[in-house]
Amino acid sequence: MSEYLLDMRGIVKEFSGVKALDGIDLKVRAGECVGLCGENGAGKSTLMKVLSAVYPHGTWEGQIFWEGQELKARTIRETEEAGIVIIHQELMLVPQLSVAENIFMGNEITLPGGRMNYSAMYQRAEELMHELKMPDINVALPVMHYGGGHQQLIEIAKALNKKAKLLILDEPTSSLTKSETQILLDIIKDLKKKGVACVMISHKLDEIAEVCDTISVIRDGTHVGTRPMSEMDTNEIITMMVGREIKNLFPREEHPIGEVIFEAKNVTCYDVNNPKRKRVDNVSFQLRKGEILGVAGLVGAGRTELAMAIFGYYAGHHSLEMTLEGKPLHVNSPKDAVEQGICMVPEDRKRHGIVPLMGVGHNITISTLPSYAHMGRIDAEAEMHTIQQSIARMRIKTATPLLQIRGLSGGNQQKAVVSKMLLPNPKVLILDEPTRGVDVGAKYEIYKLMFELVKQGLSIIMISSELPEVLGISDRVLVMGEGKLRGDFVNQGLTQEQVLTAALGQSEQSLAA
Repeated sequence: MSEYLLDMRGIVKEFSGVKALDGIDLKVRAGECVGLCGENGAGKSTLMKVLSAVYPHGTWEGQIFWEGQELKARTIRETEEAGIVIIHQELMLVPQLSVAENIFMGNEITLPGGRMNYSAMYQRAEELMHELKMPDINVALPVMHYGGGHQQLIEIAKALNKKAKLLILDEPTSSLTKSETQILLDIIKDLKKKGVACVMISHKLDEIAEVCDTISVIRDGTHVGTRPMSEMDTNEIITMMVGREIKNLFPREEHPIGEVIFEAKNVTCYDVNNPKRKRVDNVSFQLRKGEILGVAGLVGAGRTELAMAIFGYYAGHHSLEMTLEGKPLHVNSPKDAVEQGICMVPEDRKRHGIVPLMGVGHNITISTLPSYAHMGRIDAEAEMHTIQQSIARMRIKTATPLLQIRGLSGGNQQKAVVSKMLLPNPKVLILDEPTRGVDVGAKYEIYKLMFELVKQGLSIIMISSELPEVLGISDRVLVMGEGKLRGDFVNQGLTQEQVLTAALGQSEQSLAA
């Protein structure tokens, strides 16, 4: 009997003649958590899709051994019946169905005659909620009544209900708060003690270090190496991932900061579903030419709503006054904002940043398409020249500019969205969570680009939930809490503790010069 629960050998997967995986090996023992690390486009998610039969046996080369026997699964149901369950980065829940119905979807408990045995399903769902330390969840309520953190844990309950022996977690904490993340990490530790194996894909290396026993790194579809976490630190993981040492993840560069270029006054946004509640409450701030203004705050602080109101995209009732270069701005739509010099990279690129079925290149040029039009026809040659320049500048990994953008990794999709928003040559660029779901190598490239842009006189507003990122990149930091502006700090010696204290409303003093 093999000591390994899972043994993947020499996995090769091609797309249109391009090898996404080139002879990958991966071994996992029962009760072990393996951190699968690599840059965006390295092949991590592709490897897990091979394992879970999203790509069925016969569409790839190599061998998979599961509990000592060769596995030749052709459907996801087959791998789930074997005990291999994948939890995708994009949650696979039906919002309108109850917690229990989502947990049992496809595996319902039925009574004689085929009717649903709701009492049995509710009882089992409640047992799972207790097991995951969520006893207060009402399993009869629709999933849409719960936030992202709870929904992520409901996905895990769904996996455990399928009697998972191996849990594959693809970026499980990308949309969770710090406290929700800790709950999830503790649950992974508990599952390990019960003999459940895990493969965790994450760009948050501190989380990988906390729960993973072994690190396996792949780069450009090849296996770089596998080592015990106890023998490594996060810097060594980064070096293996990118093939070079990144001594300073935040490549801060000196750049001139000029006069005030943009000002927003009295920004107020009302909740879309509850018009009496303010999501942003009378916020005013200024932005200088060549400045990176970080916006920090806890989840629900109103940061994204503030950005959407400025960009003309907030759905609820809102009011504000804006000036750009001393002239009043009137923005009623994103089109107005772009035309007047304000561009935005949204938080949720899947919903608001890309057209999934359109090619990578056309996604990049979609916001500036009229500039390639002559006499009612598109100058395809000029457009393709711009596309190729953008792909090269951002190092977007794509087999061809015509490839549907949904086929790219999350980080490469993000680079394409940033490229799209730079083409109109904005004066103010809003970046909402610009590095969410992006690997350290791509993060470094995005930071370098930001400093390159501000040196050219562009002004940047960067919203981020990662305090090290805010403090590592920003010249000045706005702190929001419960819709209010709670701090405006010059980033000189500023600490995470000071930012959190302000976010929690314990200090509303401003340290701005």
